[in-house]
Amino acid sequence: MLRDIVKIDEELCDGCGNCVPGCHEGALQIIDGKARLVSDLMCDGLGACIGHCPQDAITIEKREAEPYDEIKVMDLMVPKGANTVVAHMKHLKDHNETGFLKEAKNYLLSNDRQLDFSAAEVIKDVHEHGSGCNNNTVGGCPGSASRSFAQEDQAPVFSLAGKADSELTHWPVQMHLINPAASHYKNSDLLLAADCVAFSVPDFHSRYLRGKKLAIACPKLDSGKEIYTDKIRRLIDEAEVKSIHLIIMQVPCCGGLHQLVQLAMAQAQRNVPVKITVVDIRGKEITSL
Repeated sequence: MLRDIVKIDEELCDGCGNCVPGCHEGALQIIDGKARLVSDLMCDGLGACIGHCPQDAITIEKREAEPYDEIKVMDLMVPKGANTVVAHMKHLKDHNETGFLKEAKNYLLSNDRQLDFSAAEVIKDVHEHGSGCNNNTVGGCPGSASRSFAQEDQAPVFSLAGKADSELTHWPVQMHLINPAASHYKNSDLLLAADCVAFSVPDFHSRYLRGKKLAIACPKLDSGKEIYTDKIRRLIDEAEVKSIHLIIMQVPCCGGLHQLVQLAMAQAQRNVPVKITVVDIRGKEITSL
């Protein structure tokens, strides 16, 4: 399966940083004066960064999709220097990819003698300074960083009926910002909801969200809806979601979200069960198929 991913010509890149804000996941950073892709895992291949490059140093290329391999990634990162390795590992930490982060640490410790820098110092930098930018790096918007969090760590939601807990287990949730490669989507049951649903259904979390991973979209107001089709396809084929529960409003424009799911299903190589629920503007369930 082919996948779109960013390619950077470092000879053309002058390190201006204009491309960085376009990368919602912070996978693109300026390190040692050059734009570097610090995470193939989180690059969504949309190319939002391309239009901001005055040197035409960024292109999108198609690569044969393979399972993500942290060891292969480290093989590519290490020759670029300590700052790039630190940025990559911080990116893994910020996105709660603890398994891959452990693999990266083990790689450094196992190859310490062959490195041009100290593995211990890199690991210390990653843990002591955590997320954010240092003098050598410039990252994307931290508010868009992909995160997973334990249920018990969530803040309670209060209502007149009493106290209820949030069922949201990850961030972000808006379709333009989510990355199908994020580990929390892997083998999950996906809840795809129109933006207005949660505002109409008073018990949205307990009735629909519990036990599922969320993505939201507005088929009428959002632009670039072809991007949504590809992301849904990737959730099916690459994240291998087990099911999709689509919840839309009883308004004509919401049917567009159903059409996007149908198109993605037609393009996908896997088949997954799709459940469709329609609610009215007062949150009452009208149909469920």
